[in-house]
Amino acid sequence: MIEVLAKLGRGPVFLAGEVLECVITFTNPLSASSTSASSEMLAWASAQIHCQFHASENRVALPPSDGSKHDVQAENETVFVPNRGERGQCILSTPPKILFCDLRLDPGESKSYSYCETLPVDGPPSFRGQSVKYVYKLTIGCQRVNSPIKLLRVPFRVLVMHGEATHCPPCAAGQAASCPADTLTFSPGLKDYQFPQDEAVAPSNPFLEEEEGLKKDSRLADLATELLMVATSRRSLHLYNISNTRGKVGTFCIFKTVYKIGEDVIGTFNFSEGDIPCLQFSVSLQTEESIQEEFQRRRGQPVSFTTHARHQESCLHTAQSSFSLPIPLSSTPGFTTNIVSLKWRLHFEFVTSGESAGTCLVRGSQSEAVTWTGVEQMEVDTFSWDLPIKVLPTNPILASYVSQFSSTNSITI
Repeated sequence: MIEVLAKLGRGPVFLAGEVLECVITFTNPLSASSTSASSEMLAWASAQIHCQFHASENRVALPPSDGSKHDVQAENETVFVPNRGERGQCILSTPPKILFCDLRLDPGESKSYSYCETLPVDGPPSFRGQSVKYVYKLTIGCQRVNSPIKLLRVPFRVLVMHGEATHCPPCAAGQAASCPADTLTFSPGLKDYQFPQDEAVAPSNPFLEEEEGLKKDSRLADLATELLMVATSRRSLHLYNISNTRGKVGTFCIFKTVYKIGEDVIGTFNFSEGDIPCLQFSVSLQTEESIQEEFQRRRGQPVSFTTHARHQESCLHTAQSSFSLPIPLSSTPGFTTNIVSLKWRLHFEFVTSGESAGTCLVRGSQSEAVTWTGVEQMEVDTFSWDLPIKVLPTNPILASYVSQFSSTNSITI
């Protein structure tokens, strides 16, 4: 018996373009109850990253795929196929890397191997929607002599800095910004972002000696975090008039429309200048998942909406009000592939009085203490409004704290 343990060093969330590092340990456990112990032998072990695509048959019409190659591989139990037995299509994979050949472990002995791979920047982000799913996994395959292959799958989450990606061929996610000769540019996922080539101005720790690959990866993560902070910290007053066919209801104020996952969307209302009294309002933080027209199962099929947070309030005779809606760290930032598009929005619903402000309330008595009570019935009008916003990724370390995936996975063979 051999125990195989895979551990992601930094957590189960990564940015596209970062280096995923996983330490895989093979152990021949020494059992206290065993009377005789023997050495264990593995013929080989290999590791590979792949992205699996799932689509709802009721919503997505995909062209037929040529699965003959995978069928031939499936018949041969000595071929390493990371997505063997998985549902859906493998749309992205890295080259397989051999960890070892002919490994012998004595009782109580362990051997560890480090697997490092740069995550492709031309792939989609991790996403579990109503119509499609994109799932990333690191698969470790190992085999005893004259035995079937055993697979250890390590799921992880990928955040994409830029919102454009395709299956095949890779998409040119917008035009790269012009940059001077003394900058380095990452393409295509981070191709719009540059950092100085001069090491002296890059964030660094003078007390630590880093390997060149790890140093570059650390700088990429630091750069992405800094750029996200800059992009989402810009504030500019946005004022919107809220009106229906009968007149003005009030104004809505928001200071920015670009956010990171994990942030709060904050907005304020001013009903004091309105001509039409507002009785109730609700604000929903939603994602809009739409299938590209050429892949729709039915022509003009409706868009799928998911509500992540909601605020509702009764506001009759309220001059000002506000709301705060958190963007979950587990949610997916906006993105577009050749099959699906995900956008974020604020969905507003207003209930206004169909009567004038002077007849909304009636006097309860003529005594010294005048009591005002609400009417039992009232004619109302309702209308809605959608405000698009942009939601970007956040620091992957922060997103790891709420990830459903574990950093450690194991099997016994």
